[in-house]
Amino acid sequence: MSNELEQLTEILRNAENIVFFGGAGVSTESGIPDFRSEDGLYNTTYKYPPETMLSHSFFIENTSEFYRFYRDKMLHPNAQPNDAHFALAALEKHGKLKAIVTQNVDGLHHKAGSVNVLELHGSRGRYYCMDCGKIYTMDIVFEAKDVPLCQCGGIIRPDVVLYEEGLSQRILAAAVKAIQAAEVLIVGGTSLNVYPAAGLIQYYDGDKLILINKSATSYDKYANLIIRENIGETLGAAVSAVFGGI
Repeated sequence: MSNELEQLTEILRNAENIVFFGGAGVSTESGIPDFRSEDGLYNTTYKYPPETMLSHSFFIENTSEFYRFYRDKMLHPNAQPNDAHFALAALEKHGKLKAIVTQNVDGLHHKAGSVNVLELHGSRGRYYCMDCGKIYTMDIVFEAKDVPLCQCGGIIRPDVVLYEEGLSQRILAAAVKAIQAAEVLIVGGTSLNVYPAAGLIQYYDGDKLILINKSATSYDKYANLIIRENIGETLGAAVSAVFGGI
């Protein structure tokens, strides 16, 4: 066991109030590409860049093209949680982890068994009619050959935060409250370049800020522990050492 992993294990063993803040890197080990890696969304070839096709205005003006891209690149119905998701669920089950704040919309934290998950950008597992508000599941997107329509005739949209849209103030407030109260804040799988989500880290004023990320971030200088390894392997090993398995 490396020195960094030993430190992480000891922190987890003694902590009573842990909060986890995560990004796309948490789910890459589940086969879901992140945005900025070699195989990420920003390195795929389409007529428009991903940030344009995933914007509010593009959805309204080019709904059919939006859904073509969305079905192709944003839906991963067969993806399963990895060791990072299961390790965090185990920490919550044992009363140590108080909240997960995630930028991801894949729903894998819930699928792994976590309960208090604050989804900053929504979930691609949920859909609703823009006219009557009727709720749908992901199946409606696959059943529709083009734009999914409600029984009332309204357009169905994913319950995700698109570019040009604001985050939920309720979820933001809950995230700030959790981070402010945290004894330990673990940040993993995120470049911390996406705002306002990344700005939430500034609300932590403790002395156990742990960064688990393959690349450097702008918050490295504030971290008490930095681990440059796969987050699934790292959290899986540390939590297994604490509880004898995940």
